[in-house]
Amino acid sequence: MNNKGFAFSGIASAFLLGTTYFVMANMRQEYSFKYKAISELGSLDAPNLWFWNILGYIIPGLLIAMFSIGLYKYSAKNNSSKIPYYGLILSGLFMAFSGIFPADMENRKSTTTILHMIGSYGSYISFLFTAFTYPKIWKKNKNWQLIIKPTLICVWLTIIFGSWYLFFPNIPSVGQRIVFLFYFLWIIVSAIKLYKTNTQ
Repeated sequence: MNNKGFAFSGIASAFLLGTTYFVMANMRQEYSFKYKAISELGSLDAPNLWFWNILGYIIPGLLIAMFSIGLYKYSAKNNSSKIPYYGLILSGLFMAFSGIFPADMENRKSTTTILHMIGSYGSYISFLFTAFTYPKIWKKNKNWQLIIKPTLICVWLTIIFGSWYLFFPNIPSVGQRIVFLFYFLWIIVSAIKLYKTNTQ
């Protein structure tokens, strides 16, 4: 696969999750983006739970893992640290893992809920390793230096909005949507750069 194919994988992951979320959230009148977690679209008591878990978590996660291969291959110099490479792969695989184990919203201590949370938190923590280590690699490649600042802005905004529920407990789930937005914006920005990379 060439750089454009890998870039498409990254962009497709964001498009697929976003589209699936929009469709499924609007299919449920009682579902509110202000109060309901995204995982509730695929929880054990949700209608069409596997529709969300497959199209919203599993496939996007695998696409992110695939995108990670191309991003590292075409942006890292020889002998560069592989921390960001493995970090993004794990972020995607953990996301897929969270889709395999739907949360039980009635029993937060159940095994399937715990495994789901491991996938969710594992995906984000792995992403942080990626987002904070890639700039060191991109500094060595003048063709990639321009995206260092916008991608760092994206990752810092995920951290800031991750604490949203502490300041706005009346609408706790809004922050989660914003975190997802900037997570995938990081992927889109780097995927567009990857797509435009001259590999000759």
